[in-house]
Amino acid sequence: MRTLTVYVDVKSPYAYLALAPTRALCAANGVAIDWLPYVLDIPSYLGSARLDPATGAVIESARTEAQWRKVKYAYMDVRRQANRAGLTIRGTQKIWDTRLVSIALLFAKRVAPPRVDAWLDAVFAPFWRRELDVEQCSVVEETLRGVGIDARGFAELAAGDGARELERVMEEAHARGVFGVPSFLLGGELFWGREHLPLIGERLAATR
Repeated sequence: MRTLTVYVDVKSPYAYLALAPTRALCAANGVAIDWLPYVLDIPSYLGSARLDPATGAVIESARTEAQWRKVKYAYMDVRRQANRAGLTIRGTQKIWDTRLVSIALLFAKRVAPPRVDAWLDAVFAPFWRRELDVEQCSVVEETLRGVGIDARGFAELAAGDGARELERVMEEAHARGVFGVPSFLLGGELFWGREHLPLIGERLAATR
């Protein structure tokens, strides 16, 4: 079966918006999806900030005015798209460290490949409702159990070889030209952004 490789990061609302249309496209074309983690370094291009959870006021910021304008526009845009798709996307109150949940994706792929899609939904949806702390190992472990994945061994992986395994995946992604999410690889050709899904669909249809 043909495969479309898709890089995602839970802290990217654009990756969240891409889940359902990517699945629909691949199902329509008889294509398997190889989901892979890619941990975004948001401060490197958008600066960083932290909000007060109670008031939403900025309590710490390392962003320029231009970066703030980009961030505000991005959330306005994704909310428009989320409303069309019936999804909830609430602005995050800090830049989350998603290495742990990225390791969990690698773990889920290894121990229960048929449950990966269900697990992605169980992570992305509550995260964007501000209901999931993806930096807590016990919380991430519970997301695995919640979709029927045997989580035994996950904590050990996260505390040990998981970081090195994730680093290898990131190095391979960079070698392939990946720099953001969602990114799609089809036959060695790289596409960045879900707006390229129609073109990917054309490529798939042409090679049936």
